Amino acid sequence: MNLALKEKLATYQKRVERGIEQLLPTASTRPERLHAAMRYSMEAGGKRIRPVLMIAASELFPSQADPLAAAVAIECLHTYTLIHDDLPSIDDSDLRRGRPSCHMQFDQATAVLAGDSLLTYAFQLLAGNYAQQPSLATGLIHDLATASSSERLIGGQMEDIDNEGKPIDAETLRYIHENKTGALLTAALTMGLRFCAPTIEQLQQIEAVGYHLGLTFQIVDDILDATSNAEELGKPVGNDSASDKSTYVALHGIDGAHREAKKHTAAALKNAEALGGNNAFLLDLIADLEHRIN
Repeated sequence: MNLALKEKLATYQKRVERGIEQLLPTASTRPERLHAAMRYSMEAGGKRIRPVLMIAASELFPSQADPLAAAVAIECLHTYTLIHDDLPSIDDSDLRRGRPSCHMQFDQATAVLAGDSLLTYAFQLLAGNYAQQPSLATGLIHDLATASSSERLIGGQMEDIDNEGKPIDAETLRYIHENKTGALLTAALTMGLRFCAPTIEQLQQIEAVGYHLGLTFQIVDDILDATSNAEELGKPVGNDSASDKSTYVALHGIDGAHREAKKHTAAALKNAEALGGNNAFLLDLIADLEHRIN
């Protein structure tokens, strides 16, 4: 990552961290254990890619409102999925972002409820902070609700679980990752662009960016799970292989997975360039995500 991109990314990330601090209930809010668990998982760090993408998309053209509450909302929803994914009944992961998973730090019941609370709080943030702009609020809520629905994010997770240990074809693998990972990344971009009062064509263009970026992101995740270590990733590695999960590495091999990532990155960049606007940071970030190490 070049220095200019690193500094710009850090600026966005700090903005998101301030938003999380300001907009989440305090850890002392009753019931304290629940709110402490919510904050524990939300304040665990991470790259904040989804909220950063949202803010970057909101700055492509003149914006009609502050996207920070929406950026925190999508990070709340993303964090809920991580808390639930880590549970023994799903991925059974003891480590997340370099420290104990929520259910290890607290307990399984608290982790389930903390995830549930972050899911619902995401929509509370959107409805409350954009109430004076009902068209914007409705669009934001629509994008996030659709992306996280039984036919998208949760559906992709379900098919991922259902296909563990089974032979899998490229179409099924694409479906899993387009929905399990790609849907929320796409929502980050469409939600961000909604702050610019976009045309239908512009929304379609940025959806294409999200589709290809989402697949690249998951392919790189698969590669890192097969080649990295827990210290670098901040979570256990080798879980995909141990669980006999469907991955791009399993289907295409390491070299084939790299080729797939490069292909989808090129397509994401092509669509982002066609969209235009103040897209220099977005283009640099898309290109860099193909080469991330965690």
